[in-house]
Amino acid sequence: MEYEEFAFIIAAFLGGLGAMLVRLPPLVGFLAAGFALNYLGYSMTPTLESLSNLGVTLLLFTIGLKLDVRTLLRTEVWLGATGHMVLSSGILIAVLSLFKLTGIALLANSDWQTFLLLSFALAFSSTVFAVKVLEERSEMQSFYGRLAIGVLIMQDIFAVLFLSASTGQLPSIWALGLFLLLPLSIFLRYLLDKVGHGEMQILYGILLALVLGYGLFEAVGVKGDLGALIIGMLLAPHKASHHLAKSLFHLKEFLLVGFFLSIGLMALPTWDLLFLSALLLFLIPIKSILFLLIFNRFRLRNRTSTLATLSLSNYSEFGLIVAALAVSQGWFDEAWLVVLSIAVAASFVLASPLNSASEKVYLYLDKFLPQAPVDKLHHADKVLTISDADAIVLGMGKIGRSAYTRLKDGYDVRVLGIDNNADKVDEINAAGFHALHGDASDSDFWDNIASHPEIKMILLTMPSHHGNIYAMEQLVNRGFSGQVTAIVEYADEIQVLKALGAHQVFHVYDEAGAELADSAFRLREQG
Repeated sequence: MEYEEFAFIIAAFLGGLGAMLVRLPPLVGFLAAGFALNYLGYSMTPTLESLSNLGVTLLLFTIGLKLDVRTLLRTEVWLGATGHMVLSSGILIAVLSLFKLTGIALLANSDWQTFLLLSFALAFSSTVFAVKVLEERSEMQSFYGRLAIGVLIMQDIFAVLFLSASTGQLPSIWALGLFLLLPLSIFLRYLLDKVGHGEMQILYGILLALVLGYGLFEAVGVKGDLGALIIGMLLAPHKASHHLAKSLFHLKEFLLVGFFLSIGLMALPTWDLLFLSALLLFLIPIKSILFLLIFNRFRLRNRTSTLATLSLSNYSEFGLIVAALAVSQGWFDEAWLVVLSIAVAASFVLASPLNSASEKVYLYLDKFLPQAPVDKLHHADKVLTISDADAIVLGMGKIGRSAYTRLKDGYDVRVLGIDNNADKVDEINAAGFHALHGDASDSDFWDNIASHPEIKMILLTMPSHHGNIYAMEQLVNRGFSGQVTAIVEYADEIQVLKALGAHQVFHVYDEAGAELADSAFRLREQG
């Protein structure tokens, strides 16, 4: 390992730690570390570039593992993404043309073809950023999260079509053989059962993502990242796909550090180029307003439209790919690539605190946005109706189901289960539970809970500590007087929830160990 790689690791850690200390996502610190390294004279290395590419490929593979292909067929996804791409590109061309009046040489010397390419590049939103934000909040399966991911995947498809058309290189005739992956997926899912858990499961996932996905698709002239996404989608129906995604989670997160560092290492701009990058940041609200208006046309709640919009209110790494291709083809000045690199990084920095405060942003905007009548809302976006429940279990995973069963059968309590995965709710109800689709990070949901004084007990069994904290804050703000019990994965999270007002907080592994010992002792006594 070269000394440069040591410097990258140290800078990334210090940057991420600094961001956490000021309550920003670590990725902001990674971006800052990349710019600092660039300023100190460091540049991209083959190792860092490889790590960055691997991270993005694994990210798309894990997105595919969690994606229901039917999401892309929803009107609000495919039509929303297409409409936004066309409208935003047209508006951005007009605004960029007005920017020529600033007199900056790079703008003054640009023609409408350059502005067309730039507007197309700026219309994309970052898949990497959005997924990071959604995963940190455990909201990948929320309705707004799936809407945002669907739009991003449609944008990825647009990018692939553009790259193929602009290079003039059609896929190989052998690309038709990729359709054989459909019947092959049966065997791939079968093999997923056989590899079990642990290192073989992780290795199998890497094999699928990098070799069968990226490598095979590149070999026949199709973008490799798209291949990783498609292979993930083929495995998504398998019950173990979420476990595979979880196994790859930390490896993917580590590799993505290289991606964020690499953005900062791309280039150092002049003052003119910095000013131009700042001008491009003022175009982001145009993208945001368009997303908001388009989503509202599909009869979505203001909260869904706002949070999905905030996830997409940034520039994309795909925009840099488009710009790099344009430079290589001689379509516009390479200085534009520097400008876009700075604008992409800065858009992440600006979007991070906005997404962290997304609920507050929604509550503010909700005062000004028109609200669709409740009876005309999108069928999948209606606020749930609660009735006949004394206790609520939030998070119907294995622990949540066990708690539900004990309350219902052991104490004859009327229990309602809540889960944020709409597809999973059908499966839960089919297993004999009474569960509804709801999002615990949704302030509208908590307003509904507060309107039911008969609810005396709430169990927080969600996997996300962030979600549990938010739930406690909402309960306190609404004066909930019942009992709140929660579980945590790490012992240092216990006092955080207790300080917020939770009556009981259990460390999941401690409780499992204690129950195991009690069961063993009872069995011995019976024998």
